[in-house]
Amino acid sequence: MKKKKLNLSNYVKNFISCALIAAGFMLLFVSRLSREFSHWYSTHLYQVWVNVTGRFMGIFPFSVSEVLLYILLAVILGSGIWLALRLLRKNAGKNEAVSWLVNLFLLAAVLFFSYVLNCGINYNRDSFSQSSGIKAGDYTPADLKVVCSQLTQELNRLSDEVMRDSEGVMQLKNSACEGAVNAMTMLGEDYPGLVGYYPRPKGLLFPSLLSIQHLSGIYSPFTIEADYNSGMADYNIPFAACHELSHLRGFMQEEEANFIAFLACIESGDAEFQYSGYLSGWTYCMNVLYAVDYDAWEEVRDGLSDAVEADIEANSDYWVGYDGTVAEVANQINDTYLKANGQEDGVESYDQMVDLIVGYYSE
Repeated sequence: MKKKKLNLSNYVKNFISCALIAAGFMLLFVSRLSREFSHWYSTHLYQVWVNVTGRFMGIFPFSVSEVLLYILLAVILGSGIWLALRLLRKNAGKNEAVSWLVNLFLLAAVLFFSYVLNCGINYNRDSFSQSSGIKAGDYTPADLKVVCSQLTQELNRLSDEVMRDSEGVMQLKNSACEGAVNAMTMLGEDYPGLVGYYPRPKGLLFPSLLSIQHLSGIYSPFTIEADYNSGMADYNIPFAACHELSHLRGFMQEEEANFIAFLACIESGDAEFQYSGYLSGWTYCMNVLYAVDYDAWEEVRDGLSDAVEADIEANSDYWVGYDGTVAEVANQINDTYLKANGQEDGVESYDQMVDLIVGYYSE
């Protein structure tokens, strides 16, 4: 009798798992077919999850997704080893092993369905550029050079307004968490698509988890949290926090999240955030200028102040320490993930924020 109950329980769990996976794929399919559905979902129903789950997770001062990840890995690994030992000692039967796999399948199905509800559908909504009226247009290397020169001037001006350590590297003196919420809220006053509740972004307890993947932040669709890499150079943090909050608002395209973060930072009125936004935008724009007109790049580069150079060097030194196979594999996985979600250029889509920045300055 006990064996039949166990089998029945497994059948029910498998049915629920298959139903969740089927429902998830159907929602993704419909969202690909109908942008109207995706946009409605993102601006209405998804906002309910943000207000409920996001607010609840905001109670905790640490990243719940990070802690749950460690617990989950420990439970799966620990139970798997324990089951393997019991099987070797013949203290466990086939049904126990099957039940372990069934539970793992159910967990994967629940996570997949949560991802679809809180992230996957949003990839197919109307873009920020459509709702804001800021569109990426054609531009010449000369146009890009003008923008890079403007960004350089702003950087040089702000470089003396931020706090620096004994080595001349920028240090945040204010909370990037509260600042990011304020910056995104203020930007929402000009762009209705950004209006809504923003939970405080959170720095990871163990930032090396992101550093080894060369990631500055991550949006967790399972807990609706915006997490950032607290170990990287400080100037990156405000921009990264706003970038992840942009995802939380439903804008999943990487170039748009970058551009929103850029706008939020430079229009925040906070010197630290402005410096972070301008330096992040400057880096992307200068990388493109380097590729299309080296002489123009060199001319603009020579005009950068020594104070900003110190931050660029500190940032480079930090990431070089995490170069390796893991970073390369993570980059390839991210590239595949982005392409699977409709971003044909993969990780190169991050650089496309340059098109939007030039369009913004050309208005």
